Amino acid sequence: MRFMLPLALILIAGPAVAQGSGAPFTVGNRGFATLQEAVGAIGDGEGTIRIAPGTYRECAVQDAGRIAYVAAVPGRVVFTRVTCEDKAALVLRGRGARVEGIVFSHLEVADGNGAGIRLEKGPLTVENAMFLDSQSGILSADDPAATVTIDHSTFAGLGKDPTGNGAHGIYIGGYGGLTVTASRFERGTGGHYLKSRAKRITVTDSSFDDTRGQATNYMIDLSNGAQGRIAGNTFVVGRNKDNHSTLITVAPEGAKNDSTGLVVENNIATLAPGVTYKPVLVGNWSGEALVLRGNRLGAGISLTARRW
Repeated sequence: MRFMLPLALILIAGPAVAQGSGAPFTVGNRGFATLQEAVGAIGDGEGTIRIAPGTYRECAVQDAGRIAYVAAVPGRVVFTRVTCEDKAALVLRGRGARVEGIVFSHLEVADGNGAGIRLEKGPLTVENAMFLDSQSGILSADDPAATVTIDHSTFAGLGKDPTGNGAHGIYIGGYGGLTVTASRFERGTGGHYLKSRAKRITVTDSSFDDTRGQATNYMIDLSNGAQGRIAGNTFVVGRNKDNHSTLITVAPEGAKNDSTGLVVENNIATLAPGVTYKPVLVGNWSGEALVLRGNRLGAGISLTARRW
């Protein structure tokens, strides 16, 4: 059974060496001293790296294979402050990856895009993970043949760094599809909470709480449009925003993807106390017909507007 990890869990993680006689990283019955050694042992094959509870100042690059990175105890494995290739704690360009139960925190690089995960190729599944107080949570390149799936995960304290360089909670490039379910986004520090250029989008049963956000922009930015469904989510608009006009955008950077029939339904959107903005739930730059139904909007929020 999956569960949402309380933030307090990151405060009780143990040392980076596993307790007892076991190694911190294991693949089958083989132990490894570093995550990169474990990744290298799998190579172009398939395998699971089981990670003992601990706070790890290290990172890894996956160039091949299909690898699952699994916390032995969800929420008790923390990767912090160290990036590979000036990119991320995990740089993924193999044949596929799964990340489960891991916390990523305080990841920064010079170009402002330090991430928990930098996805450069292949499919990715993230479950029960946390991305905290970094420049970016997950950042991807383009791979139209692959998909990204994120479930029961938290993205908090992410966005533009103090130098003004841009970053977002999640930024998915030109992938075939992005699915986000039962996840939470909060306390943004700039940029968008979720930005995607994927052709298909599903965002369901998730929360976007901007109450403590600083210099934030859109909740969901479908930069080039998308088909799919955004449903059953809650949105709270905070008072400290760089852009407060729109919660969900469709093709603000050009309609490269077909958005016809995109469904936005059964969402709840409200303003935080003291907010006087009058945003729209959906700003549509695509010129294509969307399906908007069953959304519950608080005072001051209107359903949609045609953008140019």
